[in-house]
Amino acid sequence: MIRIGKIVATHGINGSLILTHVVGNSQWLKKEHVLQVEMQKGSFIPYFISNFKENNNKEYIINIEEIDKIESAKELVTKHVYVDESILSAFARQSPLLWIGFKVIDAQNGEIGEIEDVMQTGNQWLAKLTYQNTEILIPLIDQTIDALDIKKKIINMTLPDGLLEVYLGS
Repeated sequence: MIRIGKIVATHGINGSLILTHVVGNSQWLKKEHVLQVEMQKGSFIPYFISNFKENNNKEYIINIEEIDKIESAKELVTKHVYVDESILSAFARQSPLLWIGFKVIDAQNGEIGEIEDVMQTGNQWLAKLTYQNTEILIPLIDQTIDALDIKKKIINMTLPDGLLEVYLGS
């Protein structure tokens, strides 16, 4: 599963919810998709979409089967939402925000660590991870990415020479 966003608010009195997402494209959600809502750390509950409407490129207004009152909907506010990797395989290359939790493997140094966060600086995306107890930032650019495996949550990279040494002071 890939974390795509979170439920940020209720909408109206009939149990509608506002789902913000990081996919970067608002054409990915379909009515037949199942949303996995993380109710507690590591505990996911599947919810089926009964209706949805695009609000903008970053959020949807959704209705979930069996939730038709604002009181029930409020229980889902602030919860992270995940979907199956297969739903987003076409969009994964476009949005590095979906790569949080992916394992980075460098061609020279092997496994570096798991992406903890992703941020954009100008036109470039950077991944934050911990390598040998040190927080590092690595560029997520086409020139460094060799392969992206959505199913296994792995990014194979060839990092610039000396990048890790800069952080480790070697």
